[in-house]
Amino acid sequence: MKPLTFAISIFSILALVMNSCQKKAVDSNTQNSSFTIIEDQILATSCATTGCHASTADASYAQHGLVLSKGNAFSNLVGKMAKNPAAAALKLQLVKPFDADNSFLFHKISCQSTHHSATSNFGSQMPLGGNYLTQGQVEFIKRWINAGATATETGISTSVLKDSTACQQDITPLAPPAVGNGFQMKIDLFDVPKNFEREVFLRANTPNTAPVYVNRIEMKGRSNSHHFVVYGFRNLNTLPQLNILRDIRNTDGSLNMFTAAEMQNHIFFGGGTDVNSDVTLPPGVALKLDPATPLDLNAHYFNKTNLLLKGENYVNFHTIPSSNVQFIAKTLDLNNLDISIPAGQRKTFSKTFTFNAITRVVMLTSHFHRFGEKFDIRIAGGPRNGELVYTNTDWLHPFVKSFATPIVLQPGEGLTSEVTYYNSSSKAVAFGLTSEDEMNIIFGYYY
Repeated sequence: MKPLTFAISIFSILALVMNSCQKKAVDSNTQNSSFTIIEDQILATSCATTGCHASTADASYAQHGLVLSKGNAFSNLVGKMAKNPAAAALKLQLVKPFDADNSFLFHKISCQSTHHSATSNFGSQMPLGGNYLTQGQVEFIKRWINAGATATETGISTSVLKDSTACQQDITPLAPPAVGNGFQMKIDLFDVPKNFEREVFLRANTPNTAPVYVNRIEMKGRSNSHHFVVYGFRNLNTLPQLNILRDIRNTDGSLNMFTAAEMQNHIFFGGGTDVNSDVTLPPGVALKLDPATPLDLNAHYFNKTNLLLKGENYVNFHTIPSSNVQFIAKTLDLNNLDISIPAGQRKTFSKTFTFNAITRVVMLTSHFHRFGEKFDIRIAGGPRNGELVYTNTDWLHPFVKSFATPIVLQPGEGLTSEVTYYNSSSKAVAFGLTSEDEMNIIFGYYY
């Protein structure tokens, strides 16, 4: 064979081999569409897990109504309207083809603060508990949406998935009220160690030098938070140290008995599970704060990653002139501690709380944890006995219901909490202080 002919033959063979390899690569990529990669490498490990978005049997299903298991995720996401009230008001779809910035799914997983707090309360960043997706996973989903969000598209490079940086959201600081219209208190940045739940308290005194009347409480916190609550104190003679961060758990996870004992002196003032809340009392109704009132700021964060995360919380107290105040509000803090849910079972617990004097309820909200399916509040006694006045199915973003016409309860009448839980875990769950335990509390305001 002549050298030139031999060279051409070798080149032809190499070309055939290369074409064959390329064809196999294309065929392989065809078998793994971008959405299949999302299902197998992202949703299956971080979202479609028991208790979250695995099936309609999850305790949280009544809250979000979204199943992301393989074979169901695509039809439940693409073109479907978001259930979150703020997103629904903006008519956002969960996944809007060709438009990631207007897709609620992207808002929920993005670590850019503008996707969570700039315009609306879209709730906590997902996945819950600080177990964030990576920057690469979020970018891959974004590119899939902007490419049309189809089930068969194969053109997105998987190289972006190599970016394993956690997509942890920072927050824009909450702007304080205008001078003369209130004040701000906060817990500055603090560490939340890896694979740890950190719950802290910070006792601070309000800055007012004369009595003020609070008609609105506005809060903001980081997305891996379980709750942010402001407490007053029953006994002002036994107060924690001023401006010192106190932990409810020691570094080994055991309960700090000293801090736990201090909690017995608490009385609810504001806040709850949704750390990005904004609650306004009815016109003419306000909470009174005396000069330099001691308050305990309570933040609870849970971190399910191997990374060091951060906690940070703000609260604005918006005030109104004393001349606008007709009624001084007091706080409801009604606990049912007698709850125990066996593994794999659904149970409902009821407890009635009665009042000794005429009570006018102007706001109700609830607090339970991730196994809670439904929290009902009914009137107990009197002509409205058994009347349902409040329902919540979303433990992460509990419904806050204000009553322009107060619920008037006579002496001996009261409120009944009726709470249903579904324990989808493999162990019994009872009242406790961690996110893996449960609670059953009516919060609210009355006069």
